[in-house]
Amino acid sequence: MPSPQTLFDKIWDQHVILRRDGGEVLLHIDRNLVHEGSFHAFGALAKEGRKVRMPRQTFAVADHYVPTLGRERGVDGAEDADARHMIRLLEENSRVNGIAHFGIDDARQGIVHVIGPELGITQPGLTVTCGDSHTSTHGALGAFAFGTGASQLKQILATQCLWMKRPKTLRVIVNGTLSAGVTGKDVVLAIIAKIGTAGATGHVIEYAGAVIRSLSIEGRLTVCNMSIEAGARAGMVAPDDAVYQYLHGREYAPKGADWDRALTQWRALPTDDGARFDREVTLDGTQLEPMLTWGTSPEEALPVSACVPDPQTLGDANQRAHAAQALAYMDLKPGTALTDIRIDRAFIGSCTNGRIEDLRAAAAVLKGRKAAIPAWVSPGSTALKLQAEAEGLDRIFKDAGVEWRASGCSSCAAMNGDTVPAGLRCASTSNRNFEGRQGKGARTHLMSPAMAAAAIVTGRITDVRKLVS
Repeated sequence: MPSPQTLFDKIWDQHVILRRDGGEVLLHIDRNLVHEGSFHAFGALAKEGRKVRMPRQTFAVADHYVPTLGRERGVDGAEDADARHMIRLLEENSRVNGIAHFGIDDARQGIVHVIGPELGITQPGLTVTCGDSHTSTHGALGAFAFGTGASQLKQILATQCLWMKRPKTLRVIVNGTLSAGVTGKDVVLAIIAKIGTAGATGHVIEYAGAVIRSLSIEGRLTVCNMSIEAGARAGMVAPDDAVYQYLHGREYAPKGADWDRALTQWRALPTDDGARFDREVTLDGTQLEPMLTWGTSPEEALPVSACVPDPQTLGDANQRAHAAQALAYMDLKPGTALTDIRIDRAFIGSCTNGRIEDLRAAAAVLKGRKAAIPAWVSPGSTALKLQAEAEGLDRIFKDAGVEWRASGCSSCAAMNGDTVPAGLRCASTSNRNFEGRQGKGARTHLMSPAMAAAAIVTGRITDVRKLVS
């Protein structure tokens, strides 16, 4: 009788082509995603006179450098000449190699980690790669998805395979039920705060437990998205009926008899009873509150009811030193109630929290209220933008005085001009808060869309539960 296997074990073993000394295996890659930043790999490929070996398995999307304002002018809407060049270079590399390209004017354009699931490109049991760390997002659908560097991307483009070592496994179990106002973003910030930004280094995380199962697909995507912020190679959730319903009928999802065959295979993927993980961590979801970051690392996060900590009370010497530096950068004093921190800007969007559920949550808080600070929304894809407009969400944002922009990475990566001025604080639904992430000198507080909306209408960090019943 075969030994019980984890979800990761099953996918890994099904994709191994060769093994060699040193523990490396040659792994087949099912889906490869590229964006404007992939030009190095394409250039290296061209220099060797090669083309993409399996173009039908690679998908290109413009997202990091596309403008969110002036979009009616297409590529010319990008004010920066280098950005325009990179957008056009991706289109050219896609054309030369016969790759499906979702460019700036394509109705399917969006952030790569939003449109992958949205179009059904991401599916359970697949290996998915992209030259972007937040590729872990796709694991929410039961895929093994991970980011690559330029040299690894070149190898995948040339061979559709990748040499790598098997990661360890970590199961994070979140038990109980979530209180009203607590979301997937709060869950993952609480996990990172508990295990640290290096807590999952060298591991693939499988998220499990009643709380994870209760999350919508959007919520699971948010949790898996930030796995990399805990140092993980990837994050995964075992597929279930919610995933199958989400994928059914999407453009790249199997159809007809192929769907029936795929469903049979997908139902065999979840972790077997008795399967062993290298490590396990457990959280009680019932105790969780809305979370936000106070420092310059995702692990420097606390419940909204807490106060800014004293660095001298934290962990080891490295943590204390980082916390002291973070407080100096963030201009915060120990003992300050988080709800006493004023906010200057707010951003709702990104591959972490730019989906329809996120937009609905923010709009529910903003409805009938007015913004106290400048804020903007950048939906995760053009299709989501149109869906939100059909639901009237854009009117709620606009009536509140919040800018309604086009789709792109926007103020998460801040590569397209959507930056936060130096010294100003931003309530952000994105995934990283290191120094300068949203612009030189910008101060970032990560939180959920509903919490960001609460900050928009009050001008300070606010417990959203006090604004909604």
